[in-house]
Amino acid sequence: MDRSAEYERLGVTPTPDDGTRLSADAAWDESTRPRRAESDPGVEYTRRGRLVGRHLIDVHDMLRRELDELRGVLAEVRDGTRSAGDARLALNDMALRQNDWAVGAFCARYCAIVTAHHGLEDDAIFPHLVRSDASLQPVVGRLREEHLAIHDAVQAVDRALVDHINSPESYDGIQAAIDFLADALRSHLSYEEHEIVEPLARLGFYPGQVS
Repeated sequence: MDRSAEYERLGVTPTPDDGTRLSADAAWDESTRPRRAESDPGVEYTRRGRLVGRHLIDVHDMLRRELDELRGVLAEVRDGTRSAGDARLALNDMALRQNDWAVGAFCARYCAIVTAHHGLEDDAIFPHLVRSDASLQPVVGRLREEHLAIHDAVQAVDRALVDHINSPESYDGIQAAIDFLADALRSHLSYEEHEIVEPLARLGFYPGQVS
C-alpha cells in the first residue's frame, strides 16, 4: 500500500520493514494484518499532532536500540565475556522486559514533554483511537494481539538464559529466542507506525490533545 502522499502531507514517515528475518519461525502471519484506510487528502495536522506522531517513532527507535543492545549482551554471553545471570539483569533493566514499549505504558513514563500528560496507559489510548475513529478497531485489535506475542517472546529470551545457566554447553536456545524476538519486534514496530502514526497525529493520545 503506497501512502507516500499521506506521509508527505503529514510530514512524518514511518520506518519501513526491510523484510530481513533471522528466525525460521514466524510470530504471526503478516498477510492477515488489517490495514487502515488512507486519510482524506483534506485532513490538516497541527504542529502538536505531528509531534505526537513523530514521538511514537522516537519511542520505537529507542526500542530498536535496546534490541541491538540485547543482541550485543547475548553475543558477550556466547563469547564468554558475560555470564547469563548478568545478561538477565541487563534484560530486566530494559523497557522491553518491563512491557513499557507498549504505546501508552511507555508514554506514561517518557512522553511528558510531547503530551504534557501523565498516567496514560495502553488500555486508554487504543480505546480513545477507536472511539474517535471506529474504522481503526481491526488494526487496534491486531496490535493488542501482537503486543502479547512480543511479551511472550521477551519472556522466552529470559527462559533461554535460565536454561543456559543450567546447561551452559549450548547457546542454541539463546540464539533462537533472540532471533525470534528480533524478527517479531522489528516487524511489529514498523506495522504499528504505518497504521497509527497518522491517527495519533490526527486524534492524539487523548481527546483534545492535538486540536
